[in-house]
Amino acid sequence: MITLSHCLVLSAVLFFTGMTGFLLRRNMLVSLMCIELMMNGAFVALVSYNRFNPLTQDGQVMTLIGIVIAAAEAAVGLAIAVNLYKFTGEVRTDRASEMKG
Repeated sequence: MITLSHCLVLSAVLFFTGMTGFLLRRNMLVSLMCIELMMNGAFVALVSYNRFNPLTQDGQVMTLIGIVIAAAEAAVGLAIAVNLYKFTGEVRTDRASEMKG
Protein backbone atom coordinates (compact mmCIF):
# COMPACT_ATOMS: atom_id res chain seq x y z
CA MET A 1 0.00 0.00 0.00
CA ILE A 2 1.25 3.47 -0.87
CA THR A 3 1.47 5.74 2.15
CA LEU A 4 1.94 9.47 2.55
CA SER A 5 5.64 8.88 3.21
CA HIS A 6 6.09 7.26 -0.20
CA CYS A 7 4.44 10.22 -1.92
CA LEU A 8 6.53 12.75 0.01
CA VAL A 9 9.75 10.90 -0.80
CA LEU A 10 8.81 10.97 -4.49
CA SER A 11 8.04 14.67 -4.17
CA ALA A 12 11.39 15.36 -2.51
CA VAL A 13 13.30 13.36 -5.14
CA LEU A 14 11.61 15.29 -7.94
CA PHE A 15 12.24 18.63 -6.26
CA PHE A 16 15.89 18.02 -5.45
CA THR A 17 16.60 16.55 -8.88
CA GLY A 18 15.22 19.73 -10.42
CA MET A 19 17.13 21.91 -7.98
CA THR A 20 20.40 20.13 -8.69
CA GLY A 21 19.89 20.43 -12.44
CA PHE A 22 19.00 24.11 -12.13
CA LEU A 23 22.09 24.91 -10.09
CA LEU A 24 24.53 22.90 -12.21
CA ARG A 25 23.43 23.52 -15.79
CA ARG A 26 23.86 26.74 -17.79
CA ASN A 27 21.54 26.01 -20.70
CA MET A 28 18.36 28.04 -20.39
CA LEU A 29 16.08 25.34 -21.76
CA VAL A 30 17.44 22.79 -19.29
CA SER A 31 16.99 25.36 -16.52
CA LEU A 32 13.35 25.83 -17.50
CA MET A 33 12.81 22.06 -17.48
CA CYS A 34 14.40 21.83 -14.04
CA ILE A 35 12.10 24.57 -12.74
CA GLU A 36 9.15 22.59 -14.07
CA LEU A 37 10.49 19.48 -12.33
CA MET A 38 10.71 21.34 -9.02
CA MET A 39 7.16 22.61 -9.44
CA ASN A 40 5.95 19.09 -10.21
CA GLY A 41 7.56 17.89 -7.00
CA ALA A 42 5.61 20.52 -5.07
CA PHE A 43 2.40 19.55 -6.89
CA VAL A 44 2.89 15.88 -5.98
CA ALA A 45 3.19 16.90 -2.33
CA LEU A 46 0.00 18.99 -2.51
CA VAL A 47 -2.01 16.25 -4.19
CA SER A 48 -0.71 13.57 -1.84
CA TYR A 49 -1.68 15.60 1.21
CA ASN A 50 -5.12 16.01 -0.33
CA ARG A 51 -5.29 12.26 -1.05
CA PHE A 52 -4.71 11.37 2.57
CA ASN A 53 -6.98 14.15 3.90
CA PRO A 54 -9.99 14.01 1.54
CA LEU A 55 -12.25 16.31 3.57
CA THR A 56 -11.29 19.34 1.48
CA GLN A 57 -10.08 19.77 -2.07
CA ASP A 58 -7.51 22.44 -1.21
CA GLY A 59 -4.52 20.45 -2.48
CA GLN A 60 -6.07 19.79 -5.86
CA VAL A 61 -7.26 23.39 -6.28
CA MET A 62 -3.80 24.76 -5.43
CA THR A 63 -2.23 22.29 -7.84
CA LEU A 64 -4.58 23.35 -10.62
CA ILE A 65 -3.75 27.01 -10.00
CA GLY A 66 -0.04 26.11 -9.97
CA ILE A 67 -0.33 24.28 -13.30
CA VAL A 68 -1.91 27.37 -14.87
CA ILE A 69 0.88 29.55 -13.49
CA ALA A 70 3.47 27.02 -14.74
CA ALA A 71 2.02 27.18 -18.25
CA ALA A 72 2.31 30.98 -18.23
CA GLU A 73 5.85 30.74 -16.87
CA ALA A 74 6.82 28.30 -19.60
CA ALA A 75 5.44 30.59 -22.30
CA VAL A 76 7.34 33.62 -20.99
CA GLY A 77 10.50 31.59 -20.45
CA LEU A 78 10.43 30.19 -23.97
CA ALA A 79 9.87 33.68 -25.39
CA ILE A 80 12.94 34.89 -23.53
CA ALA A 81 14.91 31.87 -24.76
CA VAL A 82 13.92 32.56 -28.38
CA ASN A 83 15.01 36.20 -28.06
CA LEU A 84 18.26 35.15 -26.39
CA TYR A 85 18.97 32.74 -29.25
CA LYS A 86 18.11 35.40 -31.80
CA PHE A 87 20.57 37.90 -30.33
CA THR A 88 23.44 35.65 -29.21
CA GLY A 89 23.10 32.46 -31.27
CA GLU A 90 22.94 30.24 -28.17
CA VAL A 91 20.76 29.82 -25.09
CA ARG A 92 23.33 29.85 -22.31
CA THR A 93 22.21 31.77 -19.24
CA ASP A 94 25.61 33.39 -18.68
CA ARG A 95 25.26 35.19 -22.04
CA ALA A 96 21.92 36.75 -21.06
CA SER A 97 23.58 39.85 -19.61
CA GLU A 98 24.46 40.87 -23.18
CA MET A 99 20.77 41.53 -23.87
CA LYS A 100 20.78 44.65 -21.69
CA GLY A 101 19.81 47.71 -23.69
